[in-house]
Amino acid sequence: MKISYSNLIKDFRFLVIAILTLFATSCQATTPPITIKRLGGDQSMIYVEKEKKYLLLPVEEAMPEARVDMIVDNQLVSGMNVRLAREKVDYFVPVELTGINPKSLVFQIKHIPDTAICWRTIDLSDEFDTTNREKFRPVYHFAPLYGWMNDPNGMVYKDGIYHLFYQYNPYGSMWGNMHWGHATSQDLTSWQHQPVAIAPDALGAIFSGSCVVDKDNTAGFGKDAIVALYTSAADRQTQSLAYSVDNGASFVKYDGNPILTSPKPDFRDPKVIWHEPTKQWVMILAVGQEMQFFSSFNLKEWTYESSFGEGQGAHGGVWECPDLIELPIEGTDKKKWVLLCNLNPGGPFGGSATQYFVGTFDGKEFVNQSPTLTKWMDWGKDHYATVTWSNAPDNRHIAIAWMSNWQYANDVPTKQFRSANSVPRDLSLYMQDGECYIKNQPSDELKALRAESSKKRSFKVSRDYNIDNIIGSDAGTYEIEMTVNNKDAEFIGFKLFNALGEEVDVCYNLIEKNLSMDRTKSGEVSFSKEFPAVTLAPIQPGTEMTLRIFVDKSSIEIFGDDGRYVMTNLVFPTEPYNRMSFYAKGGSYNVNSLQMHKLELKNTTH
Repeated sequence: MKISYSNLIKDFRFLVIAILTLFATSCQATTPPITIKRLGGDQSMIYVEKEKKYLLLPVEEAMPEARVDMIVDNQLVSGMNVRLAREKVDYFVPVELTGINPKSLVFQIKHIPDTAICWRTIDLSDEFDTTNREKFRPVYHFAPLYGWMNDPNGMVYKDGIYHLFYQYNPYGSMWGNMHWGHATSQDLTSWQHQPVAIAPDALGAIFSGSCVVDKDNTAGFGKDAIVALYTSAADRQTQSLAYSVDNGASFVKYDGNPILTSPKPDFRDPKVIWHEPTKQWVMILAVGQEMQFFSSFNLKEWTYESSFGEGQGAHGGVWECPDLIELPIEGTDKKKWVLLCNLNPGGPFGGSATQYFVGTFDGKEFVNQSPTLTKWMDWGKDHYATVTWSNAPDNRHIAIAWMSNWQYANDVPTKQFRSANSVPRDLSLYMQDGECYIKNQPSDELKALRAESSKKRSFKVSRDYNIDNIIGSDAGTYEIEMTVNNKDAEFIGFKLFNALGEEVDVCYNLIEKNLSMDRTKSGEVSFSKEFPAVTLAPIQPGTEMTLRIFVDKSSIEIFGDDGRYVMTNLVFPTEPYNRMSFYAKGGSYNVNSLQMHKLELKNTTH
């Protein structure tokens, strides 16, 4: 056969051109969307080559923080501390780039070696996936879509909308980079996530604070403006102000910030109320281990009035997150002022907790009517930074708390997000043995979560009595209502448990007069030596006892005797608790009523 060398050469040239074209196309398709330039000394610059919505940063929580500064047109627009991945990627966090010309944008990154895996995994994207990947994410308790959350703050009600602001780190699921996150609801159960409300600036991170509706335009920002007062936290802590004229959709920082300063190192968490008798604004600030009171007529200029705290209540740690509310005393036409005071550490079972004082307030000075007593708002380990909604409808005082404890908050077994809030609670006062105490009742809106209910017949417990299937237990989200009538038992108890033997033991000790919750065998507990614990609430036992119990994916909240004692504890069961067993010691008792309700959100915007 005769071979045509000219044709062979043509075919070879065609093949080479095809290969080169394919290679060029491939190279063009895989051109990195970012350019990294090394500066030495664990510093680098990132140049964005394409217009995308997000820069995705890989996080490894075991690593120290790196510094990431975002520079636009040679101006520093934001800075964040991020635990950039060095050896493995736990998850990604987004930095939003919307509206920024890539040619004007550069990121300066410090304190991260050139060998870190983050340099191979940083990416650009038009999407950030917030699909839940956590088995412990609560169903009906508020939690951020991603990132870290601690104190609820700035809560305000306006025009049918409950605004929930909170301490938020959008750049990792551990504490840092404090912003005000934001969510809104019409019913206190279904929450819509909103963009960050207030971000750090040259004065520092954005710590806790409060919001008010300026109905009479005392500050001059406009009638019914929402005014936020918060702590700017840098080397020192000062108080700042921002305002919203679009019902909380956006905030403008006051150009006269800071509005209040102090030489004290701990000077934070302003709670502002309108005091009608004196026609002025009152600010309560946490200052070390006392509360300081200031007054103002315009929300901008403040006058010191008095201090409270020396020799009062618990002082095991710093005082934080104050609130001042006037509550009705049930069964009377009287009211008393209540000062909420969050404490860390020094709680009754270690770490953080909420104490409170009941007394009088004249617009200048708070006087505690029981200076020798310490009163705790919740007897669990996971109820902190309790504050109430400003301007709530129908003269309600609705409280919510951060459902965690500083002893282990950064270590709980979640990654995509950390922390949730308690269920909302309506507050009032009741009298017992001449003393005035807070009553916490689950807000009525929670009843709308009930999707399915089951009622058990009354039964007697002399030893053990088992319920093999709790309604809704496959999801691990339910409410239990029960009434117990004691005969002669010394211990009245029940357990929530699963097939793996993980359990929570709740017991009335009628000899010691307390209610206990034991979570030492509740599931995952090894992440902190402080987590396995038994918590106790003092009770006044009678013949009949009532309980409402709210169970979610990672929490249990118990309301006893119509909210006269409350206990909130986190739990992390490997599988949901789907069974319940009752037990008695020293005698017997009757469970006169037992209702179980499956709880689920009707609105999926949460």
